Amino acid sequence: MTEEIDFILDSAKESMQGSLNHLDKEFLNIRAGKASPQMLGGVFVDYYGAQTPLSQVANVNAADARTLTVTPWEKSMITPIEKAILIANLGLNPMNNGESIIINIPVLTEERRKDLVKQAKAEAEEAKIGIRNVRKDANSDIKKLEKEGTSEDMCKVAEDEVQKLTDNFIKKIDELLAVKEAEIMKV
Repeated sequence: MTEEIDFILDSAKESMQGSLNHLDKEFLNIRAGKASPQMLGGVFVDYYGAQTPLSQVANVNAADARTLTVTPWEKSMITPIEKAILIANLGLNPMNNGESIIINIPVLTEERRKDLVKQAKAEAEEAKIGIRNVRKDANSDIKKLEKEGTSEDMCKVAEDEVQKLTDNFIKKIDELLAVKEAEIMKV
């Protein structure tokens, strides 16, 4: 195959991997009942006028399977951190003891578990859409090469290769979703 086609295939694979990695990160934010510092990964705190990730202004630890502790680097940050956790709308209720913030993770109800599965499915669908868009872009780049004189057979092989990549990544997304769904529904 030509260098251009190899480049298109490599960049398509890289973009698809990016979608998969993004999905992985999004799944970390969907809690499955067990306390994990990643649950607060999307929380941003107003730190002297700048929206700053919580992990950059405090230490977040899982004390046990049901408790998170957030210990700010500066005591004056306790109230803004508490507000940020509430604003993030994670369904968590932070408690301030003057030194740190303690968050008890409630046991998930059946209804909440189903909502989280829906959320996971929506994230997986977003990732699939991203992969299909990469496929569309790669195929249109291959069509341009064909118009510029690259052989029809080479372009057909390249399109088949893009489809194989797409199928593989969508299969990986389905596998990740099945694992996450089982994790969420496990009581």
